[in-house]
Amino acid sequence: MLVVSVGVGLPVLLGAVEPRIGTIAWTSAFVGVFVAILVVVFSVRREFRIGAYAAAVVLSWAVVLGSSGAGLLPVLLVVVAALGPEIIRLPANLVVIALNTLVVALHTVGRGWVEPLIMGGFYALIQVASVLSVQAILREQRLRRELAEAHVDLQTATVLLESAARAAERLRISRELHDLVGHQLTVLSLELEAARHRDGADARPHVERAGEMARSLLSDVRVTVGQLREQPATDLRHALARIAKDVPGLDVDLLVDEDVTVDEEQAAALVRAVQEVVTNTLRHAEAQELWVRVERDGSVVRLSAEDDGRGAAEVTPGNGLRGFAERFEALGGGVEYDGTRGFRVHAWVPAR
Repeated sequence: MLVVSVGVGLPVLLGAVEPRIGTIAWTSAFVGVFVAILVVVFSVRREFRIGAYAAAVVLSWAVVLGSSGAGLLPVLLVVVAALGPEIIRLPANLVVIALNTLVVALHTVGRGWVEPLIMGGFYALIQVASVLSVQAILREQRLRRELAEAHVDLQTATVLLESAARAAERLRISRELHDLVGHQLTVLSLELEAARHRDGADARPHVERAGEMARSLLSDVRVTVGQLREQPATDLRHALARIAKDVPGLDVDLLVDEDVTVDEEQAAALVRAVQEVVTNTLRHAEAQELWVRVERDGSVVRLSAEDDGRGAAEVTPGNGLRGFAERFEALGGGVEYDGTRGFRVHAWVPAR
């Protein structure tokens, strides 16, 4: 549509049509519209985008009213109106449409009442359709982003629940081992003590019962140890891969070094950190790719993440990033952020 808008202005730009306000003034307003549109599209600061949008609206009026023949120049008003859903709410956008329609009608004043009515109604319908279409696209994008965030949250919750279940199972087994072994060792000790105070045949029954108790104890210990072996610690690589896998709208490149070993608390902190990074990238960065690395660097385990999004001139941590930093600091590590080129996160915890 921007290319079409440039095309409809070519007759004036090439000198084939003389504008009402002078060629230099008209050309300046025409170029100003496109500069303002680019600021709206690419600026990361909302106040700049709002100011640029207001400038685009006013300058587009000057372009249409300043031309001697309307032609297809009102297409520029349609493009400007269609930018509205990104910047302003629908009621304000409808006001812009109404004013744009008035500009189209004013441009055809003096040609009777039929032409202003037809032209105004025609471009009003096109503007409304364009704005509603853009709103539908933005709504779909928002729903896709929310779905992607829910996907990441669900995968993270699943990983952490599985880890918590394993920890609870190990705690249960350790309690059973304590109760079982403690009782059997007490009985074994009493039998051996009784045998020590008896001679010959009188001591034999106690020794036999002590032997049976020792064999039973050994069997119970083997069963319990086998159960513990079946409950491994959190597989960090597998846990993070589940979070990063098939994230809608974002390609996550994850690499976890083979020599990275962490305990349960560190694994939970790293899992939550990757969840926060992926969610924030989906929500704020407008990125296509995210690179995540977990590696051992001497006495620390480092997490680094970087996206190809728009970044942030000033990083203001919200609740998620503050909780992210607090978890790592509680484990003796730390977190650093940088938003100058994309968004980068560096976090570390002491290696185990």
